Amino acid sequence: MTALNQDQLSARAREILTGNDRGGYTVPNGRVYPFQWNWDSAFVALGFATFDLDRAWREVETLFEAQWPGGFVPHIVFWKDDPGYFPGPDVWASGRTPPTSGITQPPVAASVVRALWEADESAAFRPRLEALFPKLLAWHRWFHEVRDPLRTGVVVATHPWETGRDNSAEWDAPASAVDVSNVGEYQRRDTSHLDQSMRPTKLDYDRYLALVQFGRATGWDHRRIGQTNPFRVADVGMTMILLRANRDLLVLAQALGRTAEAAEIAGWLSLADKAGDYLWDEALGAYSSRDIITGRSCGALTSASFLNFYGGVGRPDRDRAMLAHAERIAGQVGRLMPSLDPADPRFEPLRYWRGPVWAVVNYLIGTGFALAGHADWAERVRRDTGELIAATGFHEAYNPLNSAPSGGDDFSWTAAIWLHWAGR
Repeated sequence: MTALNQDQLSARAREILTGNDRGGYTVPNGRVYPFQWNWDSAFVALGFATFDLDRAWREVETLFEAQWPGGFVPHIVFWKDDPGYFPGPDVWASGRTPPTSGITQPPVAASVVRALWEADESAAFRPRLEALFPKLLAWHRWFHEVRDPLRTGVVVATHPWETGRDNSAEWDAPASAVDVSNVGEYQRRDTSHLDQSMRPTKLDYDRYLALVQFGRATGWDHRRIGQTNPFRVADVGMTMILLRANRDLLVLAQALGRTAEAAEIAGWLSLADKAGDYLWDEALGAYSSRDIITGRSCGALTSASFLNFYGGVGRPDRDRAMLAHAERIAGQVGRLMPSLDPADPRFEPLRYWRGPVWAVVNYLIGTGFALAGHADWAERVRRDTGELIAATGFHEAYNPLNSAPSGGDDFSWTAAIWLHWAGR
């Protein structure tokens, strides 16, 4: 592509967001992902907020229109049918209107809503915050009541898709226990649009579908799934994101004068140290997800491992260890932060979450570094992200070794991260 300057890149990013806008919600990429995705929409709102704050609020409001009773917020909302996508609403069979999937995604929405509110705290937007706050609180309460069986402040994922890091090496061992013998025949759509070498394998997909079938067989009874599902992993990424989201939700509770709710949220935050201890892998010298069925660490250093700073979790010795990992990895790649440690034998620089850099995760990592006072690292990650985007455009992900694009193009959340953070 012809090199664009900063203003041209920002204009292109706005074009991508408005082009992927479907009227109240934004699709990640019209050809590959034609519906509303949970954490995608949260990040997209940050991008819209740079030029249309009303539209940014609407993005989050539309997502929460699909919230289930009990607080659960699904990872996909099928506002319009699209037979070209698999697995579609008929496969999920959630029984909801609008149709949705039966799993959730990382809860970044409260952190985004705080950013939207602080962009303009006028009376014009206060009713929207007041309307969204109880929905956000209910979702967070769902996580703590349904997805923290150990009562240690961790989030237990029951499907790799919930984590947002679908085929991460973290899930290799836990997912090996998933029985795929009854999955049957199916036709994937993602590999018809994208290079198969960049996508999860067929075995990965078999496991994904087996877990969907398991959840559907329970009638999407989330408490039952949380107790009996064959894949139950305390996810370092979701845990750290929820911790930060709780901190941001507490700020919103205080802004609204919600004293009782603030006390409840503060109780959740008191578990932060327990969560960090549970997810620390001494042998790895890093934070890592943990299989709660076997009790074993997943033993993988991924980009999500660095979200401890974002979640506000750490001890001086552990922080030093994580910074040493960042220093080592920075010496092995052209751009930070690869989704898997390049020293891991499973590292693949172009295959989805087994190596490529993702702008949204970089944003969380960079924000965490800044919050923890590591300004140099925060700037390094921000600069690398901007240079990746400037080099080849607004792609789904990027090869950390040579900056080559991976996955879909004209990607909404990458455009949003450029506008909100990387391009500034």
